[in-house]
Amino acid sequence: MSNTLKIISRNSKLAVIQTEELLSAFANVDFELITIPSFGDKRKDISLLENPPTDIFTRELDEKILSGEADLAIHSAKDLPFPLANGLNLIALTKAFDETDALISKENKTLTTLPAGARVGTSSPTRQHELLALRHDLQVVSIRGTIEERIAQVDDDGSIDALIVASCALKRLGLFHRIAEVLPFRTHPLQGSLAVVARTNRHDLKKLFEKADVRTGYGKVTLVGFGPGSPDLLTIRGERALQKAEIIFYDDLLDHSFLTNYTAESVYVGKRKDKHSASQEEIQRMLLDAARAGKEVVRLKGGDPMVFAHGGEEIVYLESNYVQVEVVPGISTGIAVASLTKIPLTHRGLASSVSFITGHSPDILLPETDTVVIYMGGTNIQKMAQNAILQGRKPETEVMLVYNVSRDDQKKFFSTLETLSQSTQTFPTPIIIVIGDVVSLKKYTLEIPKPNILVTGTQKEDFDSIGNVIHQPLIEITRTPETGLLESINNLQQFDWLFFTSRYSVKFFFETLRNAGKDSRHLHHLHIASVGRVTSEALKAEGIFPDLQPDDESSEGLLQLIQEKGIQPGKVFIPRSELSLSVLPEGLKALGWEVETFAIYTNKMPENTVALNLEDVDKIVFSSPSCVTNFLKIYGAFPKDKEFIFRGKETEKRYNKLRK
Repeated sequence: MSNTLKIISRNSKLAVIQTEELLSAFANVDFELITIPSFGDKRKDISLLENPPTDIFTRELDEKILSGEADLAIHSAKDLPFPLANGLNLIALTKAFDETDALISKENKTLTTLPAGARVGTSSPTRQHELLALRHDLQVVSIRGTIEERIAQVDDDGSIDALIVASCALKRLGLFHRIAEVLPFRTHPLQGSLAVVARTNRHDLKKLFEKADVRTGYGKVTLVGFGPGSPDLLTIRGERALQKAEIIFYDDLLDHSFLTNYTAESVYVGKRKDKHSASQEEIQRMLLDAARAGKEVVRLKGGDPMVFAHGGEEIVYLESNYVQVEVVPGISTGIAVASLTKIPLTHRGLASSVSFITGHSPDILLPETDTVVIYMGGTNIQKMAQNAILQGRKPETEVMLVYNVSRDDQKKFFSTLETLSQSTQTFPTPIIIVIGDVVSLKKYTLEIPKPNILVTGTQKEDFDSIGNVIHQPLIEITRTPETGLLESINNLQQFDWLFFTSRYSVKFFFETLRNAGKDSRHLHHLHIASVGRVTSEALKAEGIFPDLQPDDESSEGLLQLIQEKGIQPGKVFIPRSELSLSVLPEGLKALGWEVETFAIYTNKMPENTVALNLEDVDKIVFSSPSCVTNFLKIYGAFPKDKEFIFRGKETEKRYNKLRK
């Protein structure tokens, strides 16, 4: 058996150069190069702007591999069909030589100086779209042939005024001097890369070409279903993915402050009706770019990633660009609404079938199931009710509409198809709609009245037992870079005391301590003080019982306790928020202490925070002075008919100061 590899490529000059370029990195490999024209090379009459066959440039080459006439093929990666033909495998994908597009034109005119109506040749729908987005007054002309043949249509016969072509092709052909300008286009994700394809059973070739495979440095994208909105409905597997993530792209999660529990960078890519932070195409490219940079990526999606959530589109996009994807299921809102309202979707004697549909279109036909659950139908309720009746549903059929399923301000509305069909009442969104006789079971559910408590801090658990908590965090905690703190931690031997003023100062301090390869033994010589109960609980979770904790949970209380106990002044290190008040450090200095502080985290108002309807709120909890300040920014005034609960004297002082 010969050890010479038979390698096949298209017979164009560019294809041969690309193949030789790749093989130059494998000097110890003997190979025989076979070149043939592809179907696309022979059929230049087929426009590439009009959905040509996906394997137009690879078919004949792949057939040679499958028949055993060749061992492997080398293609331009963007020419690959997806998926590959049965029996074939991509064994290596090279790093892009150059991902950009370039303009070749008469008299070297740039895109901005081309005259209106100029004819610009391209073979790519993507380039056509990008071009017209910048210059809608130009004419796009479908163009085929080798690079040299295309350039000739600019130079010789003048059939086009300009040409868009991959920069890498021009560089490989020694035609870089022809570039009038490099274009600001977002190009095909695989542009500039080469693909090595062999039979699936050729593990020897995969191992041989592994060093050329850029995918060995890729990260992975995990689509995680967050559930309907409440963080405590996140699955264990989803939690594990978030813990491992290096970057998280998240949707419209009402309470996204929980993301501070993870070390990953977080990027908001939420979409609401008529308000998109990024298009679906942009989101997909961000996921791809992050994974190709080697990061562990989580795409955190409301509900379940595969139910009305573009999960399928993202999988196809990423995997067609050879990025590994995992999917973690989430609790879909249409399922959660049944449990969280105690209204079943199926019930013996009432309903044995259920369907789930999207209500984007008001004219949608309702499936003939006993129960219908409608997602995203909040703006089409009247029309859908009218259509349901016209389609044979009884007008008296009961309907449940639920706003913000699982979230603290979840609210139920009950009606009938007839009432909704005649009403112009608007409901808050996002809302999910349940139609069917099962809704009549509402009369058997027990409602226990509890006060509604608006909690404005980052933690709500302390109040779950005494009321219905509506959690609207008005502060967002983000840790600052570790560099400066690491230096202080390494020099802790010069201090006598550590003072902690919040649970977050504890959290981020001990995270940094561990990242420095140290544990609590590094603090053995220090006395430790806590400003209050919550901070002390965070310390105890780290195995630390503070030496000081005032009953009056405040900086003043800690200063008073120090004086009462007659503690001699020393040198103290205080990790704290960048917005912390000067009461504690200045008070300590007045008592003769040496004080060093470090802003270990930032405290800001979350983006996209909007005022809630406080009509049904009985109590409002402020956990910090910043919560008070930010509440006033959002709501404009403090309501006079509510009970206020304050964490700490400084918080109450801020309230008393601002309400005047």
